[in-house]
Amino acid sequence: MYSLKLHGKKFFELQKWRNLRVSVNLVQNASAFSNSFSSTASDGRKEKTYTVSYLVDSLGLTTKLAESISRKVSFEDKANPDSVLNLLRSYGFTDSQISSIVTIYPRLLMLDAEKSLGPKLQSLQSRGASSYELTEIVSTVPKILGKRGVKSISVCYDFVKGIIEADKSSKLEKLCHSFPQGKKENKIRNISVLRDLGVAQRLLFPLLISDSQPVCGKQRFEESLKKVVDMGFDPATSKFVEALRVIYRMSDKTIEEKVNVYKRLGFGAADVWAIFKKWPSVLSYSEKKITHTFETLKRCGLLKHEVLSLLKKHPKCICSSEQKIVNSIETFLGLGFSRDEFAMMVKRYPQCLDYTAETVKKKTEFIVKKMNWPLEALVLIPQVFGYSLEKRTVPRCNVIKTLMSKGLMGDGSETPPMSSVLTSTDQAFLRRYVMKHEELVPELMVIFTGNRNS
Repeated sequence: MYSLKLHGKKFFELQKWRNLRVSVNLVQNASAFSNSFSSTASDGRKEKTYTVSYLVDSLGLTTKLAESISRKVSFEDKANPDSVLNLLRSYGFTDSQISSIVTIYPRLLMLDAEKSLGPKLQSLQSRGASSYELTEIVSTVPKILGKRGVKSISVCYDFVKGIIEADKSSKLEKLCHSFPQGKKENKIRNISVLRDLGVAQRLLFPLLISDSQPVCGKQRFEESLKKVVDMGFDPATSKFVEALRVIYRMSDKTIEEKVNVYKRLGFGAADVWAIFKKWPSVLSYSEKKITHTFETLKRCGLLKHEVLSLLKKHPKCICSSEQKIVNSIETFLGLGFSRDEFAMMVKRYPQCLDYTAETVKKKTEFIVKKMNWPLEALVLIPQVFGYSLEKRTVPRCNVIKTLMSKGLMGDGSETPPMSSVLTSTDQAFLRRYVMKHEELVPELMVIFTGNRNS
């Protein structure tokens, strides 16, 4: 069993972690690789920074949304995205619709406006689509423009148009009769069933535009749907559709084999299905992927029963790559946490593994440097990493600093415990630190709510 004992300085602690995975020779050559990787990463960051600025300036998106989109697409000049936006505007799309399209389907900005998008839009318009219909349907399901071939796009367009019209008139059950026998009829009929169960329209459209989804066919669809419904999934959630996708793709024998993989690691059958309800994708992973992630988490310093507990609580960790987990521990060690402390935080708040290095560093530096709280406070309450810095942490801390500057926090020399400031509800925080200072309530409320209202 891997020991949690500390050995020397942080540098050697980091080397020890790496030595668990690679030979000494590879570790010695890591510096050259790191420099090369840093150069590549720097170029990538420049592209993402430019992309964020472009999306904010050109479409009026929030910085947070733009950053999310930049993780899916990035570019270093505005020529191509400008041509895409100009094309959409020429067909009557409003800025609001374009923002929605880019948010749903960011890759659209990377397509060739003249050779790819233009002919598709022109074809749809030439079929008699009014400007209103065209913009409404494409805005609703922008991935239509990502389909190859004019014929394929036309078929998808008709599907979506039919669903929208039937949904407006509550006559979706009659829609299948307007299509020829075969796959189209099956797809519309199955979509009708899902809609009647309460599946949201936004979840139905992605099913319509793909040929490899569980709404194709009849018997297999019905059998898969029954299994998912019997498991108790809520049709109004995306997990319902994801579970349907997973179950549809696998035979009973394959499902049993997947469950047995988890059982061999120490999970009970009931545990596996409880995890499946939280994160349906768990049955999609290969045995190699599952066991590899399990062993990597153990090398983080977790005991077997602790890994089992972690994955039951946060099954999304199963999809984390070894490199992502390694990067996470390197980030925390680099900030001064020990491996023991990292393991403790992951046990208490598994979502720690999900955050980017930038997010972890930014929040840790604010807590430690701006507020003088010790690292140990974050070890005890790692869920603080999940709090919004702009909407929760900074406003509350600014209230505390204001009170301290006025000598209203006891002797004024010590910051109150992080738990009392950050983990309490808004009502409790206001009662504890704002309402008791009647003459300062207006000023403190502006500080407390200012960032949320901006």
